[in-house]
Amino acid sequence: MMKKLVILPGFAAILLLGGCLPSFGTEKKEVIQESEESIEETVMIPDVQLKEEYYKTLLPFKKSASRGLIVSNIDTKYDMQETEEGLLRISTQHFDPKNHLFQEGQYIDKETARSWLSRSSTDEAGLNPPIEEGMNEDTASEEAPNYLAHIVEHNFHVMTDDKKVRLAGITIGLALNSTSYSRSGKETELSDKEIEQQGMKMAEEVVSRLRSQEGLSDIPIVVGLFKQEERNSIVPGTYFATAVAEKGQSKPTGWKVVNEQYVVFPATSETGEYRDMNNTFDRFKQDIDDYFPSFVNVIGTGFYKDGTLKSLNIEVPIQFFGTSETIGFTQYMTSLVNKYFSNVHTEVSITSVNGPEALIVKEADDDEPYVHVYGY
Repeated sequence: MMKKLVILPGFAAILLLGGCLPSFGTEKKEVIQESEESIEETVMIPDVQLKEEYYKTLLPFKKSASRGLIVSNIDTKYDMQETEEGLLRISTQHFDPKNHLFQEGQYIDKETARSWLSRSSTDEAGLNPPIEEGMNEDTASEEAPNYLAHIVEHNFHVMTDDKKVRLAGITIGLALNSTSYSRSGKETELSDKEIEQQGMKMAEEVVSRLRSQEGLSDIPIVVGLFKQEERNSIVPGTYFATAVAEKGQSKPTGWKVVNEQYVVFPATSETGEYRDMNNTFDRFKQDIDDYFPSFVNVIGTGFYKDGTLKSLNIEVPIQFFGTSETIGFTQYMTSLVNKYFSNVHTEVSITSVNGPEALIVKEADDDEPYVHVYGY
């Protein structure tokens, strides 16, 4: 029987259309089915959209069917976040946030994802290379490395004229290792060409498998290839290529370069195209050192897209704890942000051993930043 439609303040309620959700693994997905012809369940859409590039999310929130694997498969906390955020940036180029609604992936469950991430020698559905007879752990790590580390899935819906929503697109992120690690600790660096070739091959197989599922034969599927950074990296990796399988296409075509890069400031060596920004950051840091010499260590992470600095995140750990010092330092930092980074989105996080102390957020070209001192 169909669920009763509930209207909550601040939300718009609609109905979600669909056929039987496919099951790749052994877990059963329960849905409300009124008849053999259709399935309808109540969902809601928030009225508020914080930014134009943010998707509204279908509620109640349904976590990804493969959620949980990312912790064990992604090497750094930075890559965990960027595999999601970077895929959303790719998605906005195909599924406009103005008329598309976001939902975490529902078509690749945990058992399926685990199977696909396996070696083909241990699971016939595995996408990673097999371990050939006679290979030991170190040899396999070097000659048959695990390329695929994780699979991220996002679903996008549109509202129909009769106030229902239907699946309109899927994006898939394939997180690929840049370094192969053996159990003995041996590290093998994987070339960009090698990663790209393997990633594109796997993308074709993933799309083919999704196409075979009921209800997905005519849904656009966008794929992004993500290169993980090594384990000790302090910046995240990035997506480096993307393609789309349009309605009915069995594989992604028209591969395009994704030109994104994270850069740490201050840099310890020549920074090439980032030299000007590095010099600016050095002057910014020098002004801070003049205020509190030897007490502050400042690290900035710049995000570049197509060669242009889009955002700058600055971490400022402080060693002093006085209230007046914290407030005074935050005010001084705010003036420096206005002075040096007026034309770029900048976030400054001031922390101590006690936790967050202050936050400064400056939007590009805004006259005044948002400043918050925690506890005041």
